[in-house]
Amino acid sequence: MLDRITSMQVFVKVVATGSFTAAGRVLGLSQTMVTKHITALEDRMGVTLFHRSTRKLSLTEAGRLFLDGSQKILTDLEDIEQTVTEQRREPRGRLRLNAPVSFAIRYVAPLLPEFSRRHPLVTVELGLNDRAVDLIEEGWDLTLRIRTMAPSTLRTRKLATIRCVVCASPAYLERMGTPTRIEELSAHQCLGYTLGEPGGPTRWNFGPKGQLSVPVNGPLCANNGDALREAAIAGQGLIYLPVFVVSKELQNGQLRTVTLDAPLVEAPPLHAVYAPGQTTPLKVRAMIDYLVECYGQTPPWENALPCG
Repeated sequence: MLDRITSMQVFVKVVATGSFTAAGRVLGLSQTMVTKHITALEDRMGVTLFHRSTRKLSLTEAGRLFLDGSQKILTDLEDIEQTVTEQRREPRGRLRLNAPVSFAIRYVAPLLPEFSRRHPLVTVELGLNDRAVDLIEEGWDLTLRIRTMAPSTLRTRKLATIRCVVCASPAYLERMGTPTRIEELSAHQCLGYTLGEPGGPTRWNFGPKGQLSVPVNGPLCANNGDALREAAIAGQGLIYLPVFVVSKELQNGQLRTVTLDAPLVEAPPLHAVYAPGQTTPLKVRAMIDYLVECYGQTPPWENALPCG
């Protein structure tokens, strides 16, 4: 069976040159092969495309309709091939990027103007979401996730380590005292994070693998770290969150770290997660490489912060 697109190209060339012989000469095909392509088209559609005479060829009404459609299809095909080829040379197109809310606001969104300056043909659509999104089902090109990655067909790249911290406002610590042992936390107001560990709403885990667990309670729990941070700044209680949520407030003194007698739980790393495939789209590779560059060996949220 002859290739339909090739047959379209042969048909358009026959119309342009005015004969089967001339079209074959331009395309490097024999007149017999040109005839086979045209016959295959006519047989498939059940129409006659040309009025044939010994002196010239002319299009039938069906031939004129097929010419218009063929020219459009072949032009669109050339445009698609050119676009795909150009994407191999320079990042372009819409990049749908999803990231956790608190992290994205402070450490993704501010980086995007420079990314756009470097890659002006890429349009970034930034989605902020703390839940586990389905990258394939929901159509995201790239997601940033702070988690231990389970075996999957998805591809991942570690971007940075994430450290947690227990902290509170100076006013709260002055009023309620500064705990030094994890057992003392049950007597404090602890603001819980409802979406996971550490900082679950009723228990806080300590130790590298979270093997030490203490009950906590307080006047507020939330599914967003920014809300808990603002409550802590207002003196409402202690919070146990990733450093990036509170880095600026620790630097300016609005919050103060609390050192306890057990190590804090090891937070999962920050990963870039993207779809499998032989070739990663250039726009996705460009964003991942850019984030690796920006976060570096010492992530910006760790600058000037205590190491404990």
